[in-house]
Amino acid sequence: MGRGFAVVANLRDFRGVGMLRRVMGAVGRNRGRAIAAVTVLVGLAAFAVSHAATEAASLIKVRMGGDGPETRLVLELDGATSAKVVSDGATDRRIVVLLPDVTAAQAQQGGARGVVRAWTVDQTSGGARLQIDLTANAIVKRRFLLPPADGIASYRYVIDVAAAPMANLTLAKATPATPTIRTQFLPIRRTVQPAPPVLALPALPLKKVVVIDAGHGGKDPGSLGANGYEKDINLAAALTLADQLGKTGRYKVVLTRSTDVYIPLEDRVRVAQRAGADLFISLHSDSGPEADLKGASVYTLSDKGTARSARFVAQDNWLMKASLSGDQGVRDILFDLTQRATRNRSAVFAQTLMTNIEGQTPMLRHSHRDAGFMVLLAPDVPAVLLEMGFVSNPADEARLRDPAARARFMAAVARAIDTHFGETLKMASR
Repeated sequence: MGRGFAVVANLRDFRGVGMLRRVMGAVGRNRGRAIAAVTVLVGLAAFAVSHAATEAASLIKVRMGGDGPETRLVLELDGATSAKVVSDGATDRRIVVLLPDVTAAQAQQGGARGVVRAWTVDQTSGGARLQIDLTANAIVKRRFLLPPADGIASYRYVIDVAAAPMANLTLAKATPATPTIRTQFLPIRRTVQPAPPVLALPALPLKKVVVIDAGHGGKDPGSLGANGYEKDINLAAALTLADQLGKTGRYKVVLTRSTDVYIPLEDRVRVAQRAGADLFISLHSDSGPEADLKGASVYTLSDKGTARSARFVAQDNWLMKASLSGDQGVRDILFDLTQRATRNRSAVFAQTLMTNIEGQTPMLRHSHRDAGFMVLLAPDVPAVLLEMGFVSNPADEARLRDPAARARFMAAVARAIDTHFGETLKMASR
């Protein structure tokens, strides 16, 4: 146990050390769980050492080959890597493979061929993630890494997916009947063991999922301007942005509301999480005590908001993308790591958004702000709240209500989203 703590203590660049120590302090009071906690601690320490010593590889492209019985996926990389099968697809026909040291700068996707219906590779907080939707029951038959050779400069991580063998047939012999005149036997019947039920999952998204939230609505009108309520401005902007993103064909767009209805704040967050959102953007119009106050601003989750997020997840018993099952200490670690990565991605998008909308609308002096707004609380969905301007300012309100100005503004937001996701979602060859 002492050596395990020494390893972690020397990892000054491992940001989770303080958190792990706190978890260990709590777990240490229960001797029955102490050994398990040390195992987790040493494992994470070993990962940190190997991760620090190994330069992350980048995904170049994905190729497919094979036929009905067996399909091969080849991930071309610029460096060596290892991978872990997170889900074997036995219950839901979706294989998930995580490559911790790989960066997928652009999402790649394709299908179908052989036993593969569709596949995607995207970036998560844990590394590059390969998801494979299957046409039928199948297994990962083999996987291995090939180094550069014979004029091939890239590493190749190979995954062979094969159709599962047919269910074993068993012979069930009926109990012989004994009539009074002669003995008869029922014929032997072939019976097939029933296959386990397959969990129905939504289709693997081949597009980035963007959730657009029109702030307020229904009985919650928002701020009042000279010409009407904020809720109407927000909805008009959301519909315009959704239309512009939809026309590109690159995104699956989900609206938290498309009419003048009231949606509770916590339900808006759940919409994003359940949709598997890659980005959540909430559109609002600000209001201030002085009529000359104007300009747009972008909010991301504050430090205080992270604690509120943890309480929200706990009370709602969410199932996050990063599974939060098992030991409480491990759940705390996973939650903090997931939330930290999400906040970083939110901040990156906020900067991209401000760069793109500047010039289309005035900006507040301190345009990037943080707060604990409810709509920013999803710990695994990058999220921003865009205050598009002040309805209490005549010039801002006129600009927000003008259809042409609104279209230009939302086009700038759409460009920011394109930039954030690498402008195009790269379709790999099948």
